[in-house]
Amino acid sequence: MKEYQTITFSIENKIGTICLNRPEIHNAFNEVMIADILHCFGEIEQMDYQTLRVVLLKGKGKSFCAGADLNWMKGVANYSYQENYQESFNLSQCFNAIYACKFPTVALVHGAAIGGANGLLAACDFVLAHKQTVFSLSEVKIGIVPACISPYVVKRVGEYKSKELMLTGMRFRGKEAQKAGLVNWSGGEKKLDAKLVDLISKLKTSGPIAVSTCKQLLYDVKNVWNHEQAMENTARMIAELRQSAEGQEGMNSFLEKRKPNWVDKMD
Repeated sequence: MKEYQTITFSIENKIGTICLNRPEIHNAFNEVMIADILHCFGEIEQMDYQTLRVVLLKGKGKSFCAGADLNWMKGVANYSYQENYQESFNLSQCFNAIYACKFPTVALVHGAAIGGANGLLAACDFVLAHKQTVFSLSEVKIGIVPACISPYVVKRVGEYKSKELMLTGMRFRGKEAQKAGLVNWSGGEKKLDAKLVDLISKLKTSGPIAVSTCKQLLYDVKNVWNHEQAMENTARMIAELRQSAEGQEGMNSFLEKRKPNWVDKMD
C-alpha cells in the first residue's frame, strides 16, 4: 500500500477509510492531495469484495475540508492557460474517481466544507454531516465559479437550488444542507454515529456484486445511455444477474428463508 503525503488510508472489517490529513490548515487541498486521492481510488478499484465493501471519506482535525489551499491558489494564479487547465482537469478526475467508485462511498463531514470540499462530498453516494458544519460554495466571492464540482452538486440539489447556493456564495449549516439535498443526514455526533452503523450494516448485507452493478447502472442511466439504450441494456443486465452465482444464491436464500452466503461470511 502506497504511503501518502496528504491523506491516510486504512481498512478494518472491510471498511476502507480515507482521511484527509492536513489538519493544520483544515485539510485544504492542493495538487498533492488531488493526486493522492486519485491514486488511492485507483488502488481501491483493484480490490475485491473479500477485502473491501464500503469506503468512508472524512477529515482529520477540526474540519472536513476548507477548500483549496491558499498557497496553492497563489501559485495557480501565475500558471499559463494550459497549466491551469491541466490542474483543473486533475481535480475533475478526482471528483469523478469518487463518483464512479465501484464500492459504496460515504462522506463524514464536520467543522467546515468550503468551496471544492463540496465536490468531494457531493461525489459520494451518501453524506452524513454534523449539524454544526458550515457549508459554502463561495467561489463567486473571489471572482471564480464552482466549475469542477458543479456536475455533482447539481445532481444532488438540482438546478435552481444550485443557483441559490452558487450565485450567492451563502453560508449554511448541516440541517439546511440536508433540506437542500446536499447531504443525506445531519444531526449530533451520537445520532450520526448510529446512522453510520445502520447504513454500513445495510450496505454489507446487500449482495456485493449487486451493489457494484447497481452503482454502474445508475451511472450509465444518468450519464451515458439514451432511453432506447437503457431499455435494452437494463433487460440484458437483469437477465445476466439472474443467472449469476450471486443472483442464484440471493434468490435461493430468499426462497429458503435463510441468509445469503455473503452475510454468513461477513467479518
